Amino acid sequence: MTPEHIDRPAVLAEVTAAFYRYEQALISNDVEVLDELFWHDKRTVRLGAGENLYGIDEIRAFRAARPSKGLERELRNTVITTFGDDYAVCSTEFTREGVEKIGRQQQTWVRLPCGWRIVAAQVSLMS
Repeated sequence: MTPEHIDRPAVLAEVTAAFYRYEQALISNDVEVLDELFWHDKRTVRLGAGENLYGIDEIRAFRAARPSKGLERELRNTVITTFGDDYAVCSTEFTREGVEKIGRQQQTWVRLPCGWRIVAAQVSLMS
């Protein structure tokens, strides 16, 4: 991959919009959009601070059971990098009001025929 294939402006704009659409859906608990933005496949993975979810069915069940309050957060150190036209990595830290721990989130996005989708996500908390 050559440097001109990394962070092409149009591709970076698409992924950035998808990432922030996901973020808005997350804090508003818009389960329909969250479900839409994950790849609907048994190979999709979401590893969280307290859960290991393998496949879209487990991710859907987690979302359906998650409380809808206290989801607001502030992002910082967000880095979105695209590689070619069809692959991206989004990394960010986040904080929640009244919580001292800093969270980290990383997502792998792939352009599929249906649009940009998360194929792997990892969330962790730091002290």
